[in-house]
Amino acid sequence: MEPIESLPQPAALDVLVARLGRWSAGRGPLYLLLAARLRRLIDEGVLPPGTLLPPDRRFATSLAVGRTTVVAAYDALRQEGRLVRRQGSGTRVAPAALLARRLRSAGAETAAGADAGAGPVAGAPRVRETSNPLFLHLLEAPDDVILLSCAAPDRAPDALAEAYRSLELPVGDLGYHPAGLGALREAVAARYAARGVPTGPGQVLVTTGAQQGLALLARLLLAPGDGVLVEAPTYPGALDLFREAAAVPLPVAVGPDGIDVAEAVRLMERHRPALAYVVARFQNPTGAVLPPLAGRRLVEAANALGVPLVEDEALADLAFDAGAPWTPLSAYGEVVAVGSLSKVVWGGLRIGWVRGPAPLIARLARLKALHDLGSDVPAQLAAARLLDGFGPVLAARVRTARAGHDHLRAELARLLPSWSCAPAAGGQTLWVRLPHGDGVSFAQLALRHGVAVLPGATADALGGSVRHLRLHFLAAPEVLTEAVRRLAAAWAEYTPGPEPVRAALHAITL
Repeated sequence: MEPIESLPQPAALDVLVARLGRWSAGRGPLYLLLAARLRRLIDEGVLPPGTLLPPDRRFATSLAVGRTTVVAAYDALRQEGRLVRRQGSGTRVAPAALLARRLRSAGAETAAGADAGAGPVAGAPRVRETSNPLFLHLLEAPDDVILLSCAAPDRAPDALAEAYRSLELPVGDLGYHPAGLGALREAVAARYAARGVPTGPGQVLVTTGAQQGLALLARLLLAPGDGVLVEAPTYPGALDLFREAAAVPLPVAVGPDGIDVAEAVRLMERHRPALAYVVARFQNPTGAVLPPLAGRRLVEAANALGVPLVEDEALADLAFDAGAPWTPLSAYGEVVAVGSLSKVVWGGLRIGWVRGPAPLIARLARLKALHDLGSDVPAQLAAARLLDGFGPVLAARVRTARAGHDHLRAELARLLPSWSCAPAAGGQTLWVRLPHGDGVSFAQLALRHGVAVLPGATADALGGSVRHLRLHFLAAPEVLTEAVRRLAAAWAEYTPGPEPVRAALHAITL
């Protein structure tokens, strides 16, 4: 696993807390559970030798535990030789030689210390794996925790199974299609044409979900140190990809009407970022919708300044008002659009796409060929079949989402009236503001009550959104009711520490 950067600053502390995952699940005293998870991170090289760990009180506050829990965990690892604690110099992961002796005595492989020389990297470090709770919770073993952190439908529509049952696999076809099956590229292109954006199949690349589309764009367009305009807050998975490219987020605040376009234009004029990434419709995580005139101004400015503008459309179809007009940003000029069926149909249908200029799509296809030779052919055939009669599938998903939205808001109002959240006009999530405390530490306490939530700070490169949580409303009504009951029980126990002062998570001021 990728080593964590230097830890004392608030941003890196939040990364460590996220990497701990559901550390408090299981039986036994909390200090032993915490020590066990820290031990694993040390042995995997995530916490390399010499890493300075957070001070007891600060760590305890972020974990929503007493200071004695952290002290006892540190002491247990010190006795094992994994940590060194010295007055005045803090707590550090033991030097490589000491770790090697301990590993040899235990019969373990010394290769675990291969990253022993790793240390903090200045500037914009290249991060090779996620530290976002949104994804890390999916890697945990199944348990009784209700996941309100990762928003995706928890069951596939009958139409998907029917599409697979009626598949006819191609004959005389190797099955490698880096740019995507022709039939699916044509179906996606037709959807854009129906929205007033003339598109040919050569302008569409089929990807393994929207996440791969964003990943390919980041790999192709970004070099270490490049600036990337992002919304604050924004989709955490995109921040992960930009960090992987060692790019520098240039955050612009999001308000009730989406990104501050005037500030975005000023930033583009000042820094000429290598990429601008926005979620214009049902913004993730706030749910904001960018007005058409503001969208046009953003596109025209980006085009005039030569800044590639990427619109994430993964949630754009999920409008609660079926009559609400939607004009994609690509209708106003040159925009690279990233879409997906994973949010509308099912997360397990890993079919997404990138729509853009044909020369860009050709380059992305060559890059995709390098990585996977093309997405799954049966899934593409099923997706093409679904898009052929997509109206009923989409309408059913929207009905379910709206019912979940109304139910979750009602339960929050009933059991947690001090929390505030505006109604959403579509999408999959509510953006909730806590009356006090911070989302990172409360999320830790919520985990111990059996519900996972996404702290707002993990999505905000400005270092804001500290008091916010993102909650999805896609679960069954009875599950949402139980989740809110558990959140209310956690809130009744929650005693926030001192008001946190957060540095921007991954931003560097230029």
